[in-house]
Amino acid sequence: MNMEARVGVVVEGGQRALNTAHGSVVETGARKFLQQPQQQQQQQQQQHQSINAAKRSLNQQSQIGTVQQLLAGGIAGAFSKTCTAPLARLTILFQVQGMQSDVAVLSKPSIMREASRIVNEEGFRAFWKGNLVTIAHRLPYSSVSFYAYERYKTLLQSVLGLENCKGSASADLCVHFVGGGLAGITAASATYPLDLVRTRLAAQRQAIYYRGISHSFNTICKEEGFLGLYKGLGATLLGVGPSIAISFSVYESLRSFWQSRRPDDSTVMVSLACGSLSGIASSTATFPLDLVRRRMQLEGAGGRARVYNTGLFGTFGHIIKSEGLRGLYRGILPEYYKVVPSVGIVFMTYETLRMLLSGLPIGS
Repeated sequence: MNMEARVGVVVEGGQRALNTAHGSVVETGARKFLQQPQQQQQQQQQQHQSINAAKRSLNQQSQIGTVQQLLAGGIAGAFSKTCTAPLARLTILFQVQGMQSDVAVLSKPSIMREASRIVNEEGFRAFWKGNLVTIAHRLPYSSVSFYAYERYKTLLQSVLGLENCKGSASADLCVHFVGGGLAGITAASATYPLDLVRTRLAAQRQAIYYRGISHSFNTICKEEGFLGLYKGLGATLLGVGPSIAISFSVYESLRSFWQSRRPDDSTVMVSLACGSLSGIASSTATFPLDLVRRRMQLEGAGGRARVYNTGLFGTFGHIIKSEGLRGLYRGILPEYYKVVPSVGIVFMTYETLRMLLSGLPIGS
């Protein structure tokens, strides 16, 4: 639920850096044009033509930039999920261990012990169980999340009158926060059934009930009805909005503060550091909702009896009563461990793809 936030963050940061670089070229050329002596009219005309060419290039970049960003952002998000799939599956297994007999399986959660159990009982490939549907989910999710964020941000800036002038810090923060939240809700609603199927596949241990993506969809619809594909959607929407909103707003605030103090620092390092910190912040704030979402997604899965019958808030109360407040943070450690590599992989993959798709030399 949190990675798509950082995908959009990184994508926007990379694109802004590119646009800023183009803008600097045009602005510098314009200053030189105005400072040339009158007797160098021919040189002035050549520079004027060069500036217009640069502006046309920038306009072309903005016209094709959306498609490039959607493609690069989606692929980067899917590749990052594949690389960090073992930690993601460990997170899910820890989150759902409080359901039924799972408490006895891992009364004291240990990442190394659970990882060893997976290898011994299911094989090394089991770390990527459900990864295919994760990729099928993340490609549209990452793309829709970023695209929607850009559209919502533009709409909010228009409503607040910030299109052609820089607003106050609080107004900008509001735009990023609300735009990010709405983008998260839009992406989650559009791709939720894939997220539910992914959770059920990843939560399976030795007993295999769902044999793949299509079998999962057919079985869920047959046994639980079409609405069974949307179990836990309320908890998802309640959590994904704040999650992405926190990610975008924390990232934007940290990045602006950092660049105002140290403008010469590497853009890559600034984006990586700020993206990682924003991921940790959003994970900490919304992890309980993510845990409840996972458990509600598994309600009735594989013919098992229902554990939580009182809705979202009743589920919270049941977990706190039976497992304590710490039960709401089962699996938070592997979630933290995957934040930095996830953001790093997304950023580097996105930047490489952006260069390839735009025809620029890699590293420019």
